[in-house]
Amino acid sequence: MKYISIFFLLFFSFGFSQDSGDKNKKATFIVNGVCDMCKKRIDIGSVKIKGVKYANWDLASNNLSIIYNSNKINLDSIQKQIAALGHDTEKHKAPETVYNSLPECCFYKTNTPH
Repeated sequence: MKYISIFFLLFFSFGFSQDSGDKNKKATFIVNGVCDMCKKRIDIGSVKIKGVKYANWDLASNNLSIIYNSNKINLDSIQKQIAALGHDTEKHKAPETVYNSLPECCFYKTNTPH
C-alpha cells in the first residue's frame, strides 16, 4: 500500500509539472522609449501585469522580452497595458494624454536615444 501511494504521488506531481510548462510563453516585441526612466517604467509596469512573470526591456534595441502565462493573459492584452503606460508597442499606441504626461526625457516621438 505504501508503494502505491508513492507511485500516485510521483505520477500526479509529474503530470502537474508538465502542465505548467505548456502555459508559459516567451515573446519579444518593440516598445518605444529612449532613456533609463523609460526602461524602469516599462520593466516594472510589465511585471505588474497579471500573468507576466518576467520582463526585460533593452534600451538599445527597444525590444521587450517577456515570459507570460498564456492561461491568464494574451500578448495583445499585454501590449495594450504597456501602451497605457505611455509607450507605443508594435500593435498599440499610447494615449496622447498619458504620453504627454511622461517626463520630458521620455518623449520618444521627438527625442533621440541618449
